[in-house]
Amino acid sequence: MSDARVSSLQAAVPALQVLTDPADLAHYGVDWTRRWTPAPLAIALPADVAQVQAVMRWAHAHGVAVVPSGGRTGLSGGAVAANGELVLSLQKMNKVLAFEPVDRLLTVQAGAALESVQDAARTHGLQYPVDFAARGSCTIGGNIATNAGGIRVVRYGNTREWVAGVKLVTGTGELLDLNRGLVKNSSGYDLRHLTVASEGTLGVIVEATLRLAGPAPATRVMLLALPSFEVLMQVFQALRERLGLEAFEFFTDRALHHVVAHGAQPPFDTAYPFYVVAEFASEGEAGEVALLSAFEHCVEQGWVEDGVISHGDTQAAQLWRLREGITESLAPYVPYKNDVSVRVSAMPAFLAETQALLAAEYPQFDVVWFGHIGDGNLHINVLKPEAMANADFVVECERVTKLLAAALERHGGSISAEHGIGLVKKPYLRSTRSDAEITVMRGIKAALDPAGILNPGKLFDP
Repeated sequence: MSDARVSSLQAAVPALQVLTDPADLAHYGVDWTRRWTPAPLAIALPADVAQVQAVMRWAHAHGVAVVPSGGRTGLSGGAVAANGELVLSLQKMNKVLAFEPVDRLLTVQAGAALESVQDAARTHGLQYPVDFAARGSCTIGGNIATNAGGIRVVRYGNTREWVAGVKLVTGTGELLDLNRGLVKNSSGYDLRHLTVASEGTLGVIVEATLRLAGPAPATRVMLLALPSFEVLMQVFQALRERLGLEAFEFFTDRALHHVVAHGAQPPFDTAYPFYVVAEFASEGEAGEVALLSAFEHCVEQGWVEDGVISHGDTQAAQLWRLREGITESLAPYVPYKNDVSVRVSAMPAFLAETQALLAAEYPQFDVVWFGHIGDGNLHINVLKPEAMANADFVVECERVTKLLAAALERHGGSISAEHGIGLVKKPYLRSTRSDAEITVMRGIKAALDPAGILNPGKLFDP
């Protein structure tokens, strides 16, 4: 059956590269969740939009499920192919296509890595400000499909704010050119925004036109040691009021422990329970005065116990490593990840409730917290004990996730801040979306993917 379908695909799209080697199936069939065993039908690597359209027409005609694939750095199982799906990898479609200096627009293929987009923007004296640790591996198509956020949302917003246009291939192979880079366009529904956070369930993103920002300002980085969760938001508010805040990132002593064990240098002689990495626009003597004044204010209030301010790019990179190196440092373990969000104003109450919940429910586990506290996004990583069976670990974590989802519902939050729903969070979608909303979502999918072949089983059941 599989061989016949692969042969049929190759006959339908003769120039298409198709991989069927078991090692390739294993490589392309998973994302960073590592919970499901990959079992794709084959891997298709189109070279252009026409080939993507041809693949989707063939898949629609033959009823073959398709999993769109980018850098597969997701953490919710959104790019997993475990049920004989065809993986449609955009890795060959990775070029920067055009730059328009007047509009400050950069058009790229969906398989372009985030880092290459950032580099292209810098060559024109501008910046693409969306940023996160996986910048070298993740792709623009995947960023759009999950509305990726990252470390600078507090200043620049999520991916959605920077998408000026999208080319999308639907489940029937139609090519839609959405918004075309316009700033003002009130001619009906803005279908472009439907593609953002769609997780490959509505179509295959093949090109994106991205807005660029002016050049990044000169910045300084500050690492602060905090005595408790309770002061986090006071520090955030004080720094936001006094400085041009570019990023505000939080992590715990357990996170620092793992990063240091992975090769980073400990920042202080004394260990503290909580840490913040903050980055600020800082120019000249006035900037230095404001920076020191803000730091001293936080110390005087008892909110900060120690701190260091970067002098030069090397030290700034060292401080950032303490935050950006967390996910990599946890890779040797089997982490169960929660990626949740609430309004920033609700963060103190939610943090207090969540801290108590996890302390009570996870006494036997190493729990590593970090997050983009300045935009209400918290990452909770629960590490599997070596002696515990993976299945038992997942069951225990999902029991607690149900309690966490209920807490999020009480605080008006979301079970997925920036990693999507995928397979991991599908059981908890109703803590974030009402039945009426899900019905509308199903209707939209049916319009763009009438055969239900695009990433089936992700986000919600077919």
